[in-house]
Amino acid sequence: MRFVKVLIIGGTGLISTAISTEFLARGVDLTLFNRGGSSVRIPEGAKTITGDRNEVDNFERQIAELGTFDCVIDMICFTPAQAESTLRACRGRTNQLIFCSTVDVYTKPADRYPIREDESRHAGNGYGQNKVLCEDLFMSAHQRGDFATTIIRPAMTYGEGGKLVNLYGWGTYHLDRIRKGKPLIAHGDGSALWVACHVEDAAHAFVQAAGNPAAFGQAYHVTGEEWLTWNRYYELTAQAMNLPAPDLVHIPTDILAALMPKRSSPLVTNFQGNTIFDNGAAHRDLDFTYSISFLDGARRTIEWLDAHDAVQSEVYDSIDNQILVRWEQLSNDMVASLPGLDG
Repeated sequence: MRFVKVLIIGGTGLISTAISTEFLARGVDLTLFNRGGSSVRIPEGAKTITGDRNEVDNFERQIAELGTFDCVIDMICFTPAQAESTLRACRGRTNQLIFCSTVDVYTKPADRYPIREDESRHAGNGYGQNKVLCEDLFMSAHQRGDFATTIIRPAMTYGEGGKLVNLYGWGTYHLDRIRKGKPLIAHGDGSALWVACHVEDAAHAFVQAAGNPAAFGQAYHVTGEEWLTWNRYYELTAQAMNLPAPDLVHIPTDILAALMPKRSSPLVTNFQGNTIFDNGAAHRDLDFTYSISFLDGARRTIEWLDAHDAVQSEVYDSIDNQILVRWEQLSNDMVASLPGLDG
């Protein structure tokens, strides 16, 4: 075993819970630092330290008091200020720092597909822009010799304990609409490609990066490998519930964004274009394997949601109904008012 003592800053989120579970199965001495608000998600055998990383002085003091670690994984670093605090807390106390970044760091549309790790990073939203700055700070620490840095960039990661994305972001009300046989809005013509990765596959790559010299100073994609159109994504979601494919109504992205700028932000900055990635480096260095198909993973996730009564109903339902009715009216009016255009 290449490592024996690991600290996860976070540790109870969707990905980090799966990481913790795999570490513990390997006999790792694991400590989790978080606010203690999700104690039900702490795997048995992990040590826990309760604190708030945004209380900077206390956070850095608590980390210092823990001593040294073979590897620190920061799962909840979202701003440069937080990254700088992690640097102060961990300098001289760990051999390696793994930073959970995001594929949102990339320029969209990209210059080439599938996107590789050296694609230009000019994120289209504040979340991605801050992750770029954090990556740069951690890589500078690597170059100074403070510790070895590894960056991992997941895309949409889902699974038991989480949700499934719809075109507006995280949610579950679209599952309720599918069950009720209601139409779903799909942006554009529904042919934009994107990927989803089950949390167990993503977590394995983090575990394999720890203590791995091949990963020092490197960045990796850990993403899905079924390049799904949104049309197919919704079809498979329905299939996971043993239901027929939903009726998809295609509406241009710019119209949806004009109607609801705030709600449509994930759509505009992320989902409207192709978001597909080259995972070759993670295959080579991290033993990453895309082993859980979206159909199987969606079925497992929906079963978990049902067991926890976590499928939303009526959230945005009336709004979508209004949009769909009006879109049908406008489309029919245009067809009726402009007959015979092609001669």
